Amino acid sequence: MSQALLDIRGLETAYGAVQVLFGVDMEVHAGEIVAIIGPNGAGKSTVIKSVIGLAPARAGTITFNGRDITREAPHHIPALGIGYVPQGRIVFARMTVEDNLEMGAFLIKDNAKRRQAVEAVFAQFPRLHERRSQLAGSLSGGEQQMLAIGRALMLDPKLVILDEPSLGLSPKYVDLIFEQLVGLKKQGRTLLMVEQNAARALELSDRAYALELGRNRFTGKGAELLANPDVRRMYLGGYGVRTGSAG
Repeated sequence: MSQALLDIRGLETAYGAVQVLFGVDMEVHAGEIVAIIGPNGAGKSTVIKSVIGLAPARAGTITFNGRDITREAPHHIPALGIGYVPQGRIVFARMTVEDNLEMGAFLIKDNAKRRQAVEAVFAQFPRLHERRSQLAGSLSGGEQQMLAIGRALMLDPKLVILDEPSLGLSPKYVDLIFEQLVGLKKQGRTLLMVEQNAARALELSDRAYALELGRNRFTGKGAELLANPDVRRMYLGGYGVRTGSAG
């Protein structure tokens, strides 16, 4: 296999005196969807926060596109080619859909290129185009998640990191969001996601990592982990049940 786009080795991260990650290893290769699953408190979100500099590593290395970013400041990360979709559908509620997307293009100084980026997102998410002048706070939960993903795409990142993209969504929008993620992969995008709906994540991922108490527990192709009896017993107790709340 070719060199990993994102290579995490021996990652240890702590919040103050509380250590959360203990020697985590992960790889993400170009064109893949890679999922991180595990119970609450396993360290899933801490892995991606370490990658984007919000939870600095205590030990280990994080290499992205051949560059050591282990100690990189968070505000440098977007320019390196990493887009981030935070947990909780965070949008600028009192700004329009279009203005929210413009906020994601803060590094693009050329107006024409910025407009091209906006139109490319609207082509990816026609529903956002229909609501381009609508306040983001008036969108449904699923539409806000589309907007958060679209904003992360504005700088045409090499890697898109998503933290719980289906959290709190109605079943209809869970299906729609996962369809969009598959569509992004088909376009050649590389995705790394933390996902509480482990079964759905494994269904669409090329490879996956299951964490337990801040350590690697299972690693393999998504389909392999989905079929693994131990993974199913430990992580997929609700396999086959698709639930959600906000539309």
